[in-house]
Amino acid sequence: MDDWTDAKPLPALFLGHGAPPLLDDPLWTEQLRDWAARLPRPRAILIVSAHWESAPISLSATAAATPLIYDFGGFAEKFYSMTYPTPDAAELAALVASVLPDGERVHQHASRGLDHGAWVPLKVMYPDADIPVLQLSLPTSDPARLLELGRRLRPLREHGVLIIGSGFLTHGLPYLRDWSPEAKPPGWSVDFDRWAKQALAAADVDMLSAFRTSAPGMPYAHPTVEHYVPMFVTLGAATNPDVAPETTIDGYFFGLAKRSFQVV
Repeated sequence: MDDWTDAKPLPALFLGHGAPPLLDDPLWTEQLRDWAARLPRPRAILIVSAHWESAPISLSATAAATPLIYDFGGFAEKFYSMTYPTPDAAELAALVASVLPDGERVHQHASRGLDHGAWVPLKVMYPDADIPVLQLSLPTSDPARLLELGRRLRPLREHGVLIIGSGFLTHGLPYLRDWSPEAKPPGWSVDFDRWAKQALAAADVDMLSAFRTSAPGMPYAHPTVEHYVPMFVTLGAATNPDVAPETTIDGYFFGLAKRSFQVV
């Protein structure tokens, strides 16, 4: 990564990261692999996960082979011994700091590894773990502030950095009754997903931002909002916000909407 200027520009992604059983789902893994195969190869990956809410803005450890965080429970033992030994990401950390406003406090978290919102989908999309990866903490749940953060990060795309907001379009875990991957989605999950599909097709960021009051299925779809709001980092990183995002994955997993998209 000695020369960041000759990289191919990349889109920015919002993806549903799933729980570890995503790794055993043949359809979803195929969808993620196909998506990655259609993209130019990233020079590095910067991912904002629902599972790291921290302010001021923080970056995960840059050292090579940073350990994973197994921030989940109740799954098969095999998931707790998985690895994803990525290369050193110090250059990416410096690049991220360079595009943030002067005076913006960025905490370099020397011991924090990658949580499952990052390593689970990346293990499918880039299984060789040969691309530097950093996590950026989710510093707020305010859509306007996250859109601005995405706007600040936008230039990284021109240097071959793949920016990813990692969450889940619906995440009403307390209201699920059928805990099977092929469960019929609850009405609140379907209604919210259809609403989001229409808002994304219209590139209506204002409507998406007003989800708490305008989206059907609330608050069941998001009793807490950390899995929804990473999309605003992605949307903020779009070169032209008036162009509708491209939906790349839809459908449901455990009844939750796994709708994912990319912006250019």
